[in-house]
Amino acid sequence: MSGEGSPTISVDGTGLDIVVIAGTWHETITDGLIAGAVKALDASGANHRLVRVPGSFELPVVAKAALEAGADAVVALGVIIRGGTPHFEYVSDAATSGLTQVSIQTGKPVGFGVLTLDDEKQGLDRAGLPGSKEDKGAEAADAAVATAVVLRELRG
Repeated sequence: MSGEGSPTISVDGTGLDIVVIAGTWHETITDGLIAGAVKALDASGANHRLVRVPGSFELPVVAKAALEAGADAVVALGVIIRGGTPHFEYVSDAATSGLTQVSIQTGKPVGFGVLTLDDEKQGLDRAGLPGSKEDKGAEAADAAVATAVVLRELRG
């Protein structure tokens, strides 16, 4: 599984404002990602709130707005499952490239929790649900907080 060898991240996020932005597609998987992100953010001590968007395609524009409005980081959560048309590639590329550009343009971290999957089972295995092998929501939140802390230290 791709999560083998993933780091254990534990940082103090006290004083950070984090916005979790989540799509609404594939509710069971997405709800698991949100729960994992919230649990990780609570453990870090960061302040956080949840914003919902229609789907993964909308994540970049809302992430940019949240960061420009003062958030220290965002955690972007979405689920894209391959179908029989090229739609999967377009949405996956738009979300990934868009979130990368948002992070670079704003100079603030985007925790990437967008699952690009061949089938629903892969998502259930990564959603942090009972029986899941991984918790990609928590991993994305941990990465966002850890990066925000590094940036805060660098900017002194």
